[in-house]
Amino acid sequence: MSISLCMIVKNEETALPKCLNSVKDFVDEMVVLDTGSSDRTAEIAQQFGAKVHHFQWSNNFSTARNAALKYVTGDWVLVLDADEILTPSIVPQLQEVIQSDEYILINLIRQEVGAIQSPYSLVSRLFRNHPEIRFERPYHALVDDSVAAILQKEPHWQVGYLQGVAILHTGYQKSAIAQNNKSVKAQAAMLEFLSTHPNDPYVCSKLGALYVETGKISQGVELLQRGLNQATGQSVPQKNLACMAANQLEENYEILYELHYHLGIAYNHLKKPQLSLEHYQAAIKLPIYPMLKLGAYNNLGNLLKDAGDLNSAKKAYETALKIDPDFVTGHYNLGMTLKALNLFTDAIACYQKAIRLNPYYAEAYQNLGVVQLKVGNLQASKTAFKNAILLHEQQHNLEEAKRLRQGLYEIGLIR
Repeated sequence: MSISLCMIVKNEETALPKCLNSVKDFVDEMVVLDTGSSDRTAEIAQQFGAKVHHFQWSNNFSTARNAALKYVTGDWVLVLDADEILTPSIVPQLQEVIQSDEYILINLIRQEVGAIQSPYSLVSRLFRNHPEIRFERPYHALVDDSVAAILQKEPHWQVGYLQGVAILHTGYQKSAIAQNNKSVKAQAAMLEFLSTHPNDPYVCSKLGALYVETGKISQGVELLQRGLNQATGQSVPQKNLACMAANQLEENYEILYELHYHLGIAYNHLKKPQLSLEHYQAAIKLPIYPMLKLGAYNNLGNLLKDAGDLNSAKKAYETALKIDPDFVTGHYNLGMTLKALNLFTDAIACYQKAIRLNPYYAEAYQNLGVVQLKVGNLQASKTAFKNAILLHEQQHNLEEAKRLRQGLYEIGLIR
């Protein structure tokens, strides 16, 4: 079985080499559709052996992705963006699964590098080169709807999932969003679609979340609640569940999860903790891939910790860490909770684990210093505080570095 990489790009000369380098030894063909670059993006793609085609951008990601699909010749299609890379560890699984006769679509776990909220997502990026598979929706384009339609007519196919992180994504980091003006592009594309699909739960979820993220809380809540009302109103009676494709059910649950999750964030911003709590609890009860629930468990823990329910917060963080033992923020937040419970030895272990996973975690060093001081380990405390100050300075958090240094001077820990 042959496999083609399929991409749409624009002005990605910095990120593109890492992306193409991660797949060049795995794929049989690279198809890159340039939507109007003014830099060396097309030249770099050609240097990697990609077939470069050009397309006039129309403010619709699905239109561009479907145009790119027309040039693909492989039996399978792998879709990546320039700010994503394929993890080497997933390649053997990919090579094995595309030899199978049963799958039409393989969902892949994508890690949002550096993200505190929602560190993982499940993306439908590996699928057969089937003539009826197409992308839909103008932003966060998906093939799921077309795959569900195929499964209704061709029920011998299955949708599969791979264990382990397949894609690393850096595009949701604040610097990347600001540099590429992503929020403005996303809002424009989704508003255009929403004008003709005012009750689409998926777009209500994505645009509502974007509004909340950019401070338009009331607008975000209205959209998220509209999407939730529509999604729950369209819920399928139990007797009809067997008639639905498995991936369609899964997609519905994932949309419900995102709606509840982002409503939890919104109501927390609005200082309505009970409503926030209810939405997080509804989110974690949904039958979706466990790693997708990390954000809800983490935010639920934060809410409970702030309310003084430390034992329940501890349980929420521990559940998140059972799902993903390498969840850095989970270790840090559990450490903060254990510190508040005066379980200092356990808190030290949590901070140290967070630091091993992320050696640049200034706040973890800082709180490690606090707890080491509480248990009388003066030298360990000094070392942790010095590392925290250095990292704050390196990360241009100069006010915090100054405040910390002054506080340590006043208690005589440093001179």
